[in-house]
Amino acid sequence: MNEQPNVLRCAVVVNPAKVADLDRLRSTVEVALAEAGWAEPVWMSTTVDDPGEGQARQAVEAGVDVVFACGGDGTVMSCVAALVDTDVALAILPAGTGNLLAANLGLSTDLAAGLQVAVDRGKRRLDVGQLEDGRYFVVMAGMGFDAKMLAATSEKAKARIGWPAYLAGAVRHLRDRPMRVRLQIDDQPLIRARARTVLVANVGRLQGGVTLLADAEPDDGLLDVAVLTPRTVRHWLVLGWALARGRGRVPRMQTYRGREVTVSSDRDQPRELDGDLIDPGRALRATVRPAALWLCVPRPAGDPDLAVDADAVGERGTDLVDRARQRQG
Repeated sequence: MNEQPNVLRCAVVVNPAKVADLDRLRSTVEVALAEAGWAEPVWMSTTVDDPGEGQARQAVEAGVDVVFACGGDGTVMSCVAALVDTDVALAILPAGTGNLLAANLGLSTDLAAGLQVAVDRGKRRLDVGQLEDGRYFVVMAGMGFDAKMLAATSEKAKARIGWPAYLAGAVRHLRDRPMRVRLQIDDQPLIRARARTVLVANVGRLQGGVTLLADAEPDDGLLDVAVLTPRTVRHWLVLGWALARGRGRVPRMQTYRGREVTVSSDRDQPRELDGDLIDPGRALRATVRPAALWLCVPRPAGDPDLAVDADAVGERGTDLVDRARQRQG
């Protein structure tokens, strides 16, 4: 292949079930990337048996520079599994309604911004969390209420109203019995708590762009732990109001930090990984993998907020996509 050295090669790993008009998406992406001087992308569709990891590994073996993950949280995390410890960068083309990593990049469901982030060639090495079974997460792993909320939110509701659908799922479990947990963080003293949920995070934003862990940094070699302990609906309301206002201290939440985290419960609990449900269990064990993933970001500087330049990227991306669609006729 006689391409110029600065011409980037990419693959798009797409979940067709999450895209309303795949032909239109493909045409827009190809024209926009061609205008930016990229080589024509290789398209790979996920399947029920392989939600993206195998396709992303094929892309790495083919020598691409960037893999675009186009789908929900499951597609993104499957691609992450293939890209950890490689020199191939991950870019997000948000589709579906979850997109927890896209929310932390400030991309929401903005195709234009996702394309522009990659075209700008800003990338950053991020830490990755790894469970003891080998699975990875970039945003957070959770046990308890957060996973219950995900399980209680239907795909139909998410498709109809977007991330606010999770609020309805949350309301169903506000009065659930708390779990007794033990936390072992590195060689620190054992922590015991009656918690509603425990989150082990690499970055701090939740669905809807709400910041849970304002001090979480994606490349500090540490995982941040949030233990939420509301006991009543009023406690939940106070906690939620503090998060919505972006206050520094959040009532009914304790935070910790470490390289290795083990959360043990007195009974099986629902669990999630970057917004995707995994099998229930009594334990959640995570270790940080420092600087393990290249990620295309709105600004590659050292700001802990990965979305710090997202608005400007969105504006440039809109122009890029508009020009692409004009060329499509």
